[in-house]
Amino acid sequence: MCSASRRGPPKEGSGVLDPYVPLVLLFALALAFAVFSVAIAPLVGPRRYNKAKLDAYECGIEPSPQPVIGGGRMPVAYYLTAMLFILFDIEMVFLYPFAVSADALGLFGVVEIVLFIATVGFAYVYVWRRGGLDWN
Repeated sequence: MCSASRRGPPKEGSGVLDPYVPLVLLFALALAFAVFSVAIAPLVGPRRYNKAKLDAYECGIEPSPQPVIGGGRMPVAYYLTAMLFILFDIEMVFLYPFAVSADALGLFGVVEIVLFIATVGFAYVYVWRRGGLDWN
């Protein structure tokens, strides 16, 4: 006899969605905290502002003036650096689950992760040889 038949009829009020109640409560708590933080900030925050506090902070360098409308283009190197960061950052996201379950995957997991690292390594060498990592 299977264990499902020994349980008897389902209880009144128990549903399929019952396991999701803690998750919904967590989201509600997070939303309440966000709304509370935004609402209370003007009341408890600093009230005396000066020019130094309102200026943009650029790592100790005097902020550059605003560009003339239509002028001042951003160098492409900023975008390339951001894309490279995303590429190699996502590599770490895929390596973490392997590190957690490396012993369960066995030789198959080792071969797959070596292929993955080799693929990302080829991309890294390609970018390096093309000068994408040189900051001028």
